[in-house]
Amino acid sequence: MAGTLYIVATPIGNLNDMTPRAAATFGSVDFIAAEDTRVTLRLLNHLGLKKPLVSYYEHNLKEKGDYILDRIAAGESCALCSDAGMPAISDPGEVIVRDALERGISVVPVPAASACVTALAVSGQDTSRFVFEGFLPAASKPRKERLEALRGETRTMIFYEAPHKLKATLASMQQVFGEERSITLARELTKLHEEIQKTTLGQAIAYYQEHDPRGEYVLVVAGGEGVVQQQEPLTLEDAVQKAKELMEQGMPPSAAAKQAANGTPYSKSQVYRLLVEGEAE
Repeated sequence: MAGTLYIVATPIGNLNDMTPRAAATFGSVDFIAAEDTRVTLRLLNHLGLKKPLVSYYEHNLKEKGDYILDRIAAGESCALCSDAGMPAISDPGEVIVRDALERGISVVPVPAASACVTALAVSGQDTSRFVFEGFLPAASKPRKERLEALRGETRTMIFYEAPHKLKATLASMQQVFGEERSITLARELTKLHEEIQKTTLGQAIAYYQEHDPRGEYVLVVAGGEGVVQQQEPLTLEDAVQKAKELMEQGMPPSAAAKQAANGTPYSKSQVYRLLVEGEAE
């Protein structure tokens, strides 16, 4: 009988956030698949556990993924974890989850904190509807293209960013969304130097001209107000036509011209003159 693949969340910074169920799962499985075995080894030492570790990360997905799933298919159980947070969210673990399900292997979540949802909850931004964008491209052109595709997004947007790329990302966001767009920068969540700052893109750029970015960031950006459909400007002929329709409903020419001109760039006399000329023809 095939074993089980457990998708186990680990603390995003504070080891005291480790859940009892996650600790028990690590203790019960046959082996652990880890994004960085050094990081996971420190976590296991904290828990007082010793387990065989298999490295599973972006550049060995095919080779190690097949190896892990073959072991599970043969009856072993495995706990998959990332360096921090919920595996498979903006993480190579999504590939092994997909492949496990295709092979009919049981996949069981052992959830806890995820940095994106944690940041959203304390961002002060609208939490009713949001979209997770993960990491933006490092190169300027594709980063700008990705943001341009989000120009009309009305939902709150969540991004991950590394400190050495933060300034460039904020500059690109300002170009697309404008300097007044609200943003919350959450860094080092649950750690000693945790900081949550709600501001605007323009103010954030000014702040980081004076301060070096430190730690990993979650950026929670307010959605836009949507694209306003621009109406074609009303012509004088349109106003006259409206006045004619009002006259057909029994309104006198003068009153019809006044109402038709209301809210337009044209005066009552302009509408009335053409109205009367048309009636005289």
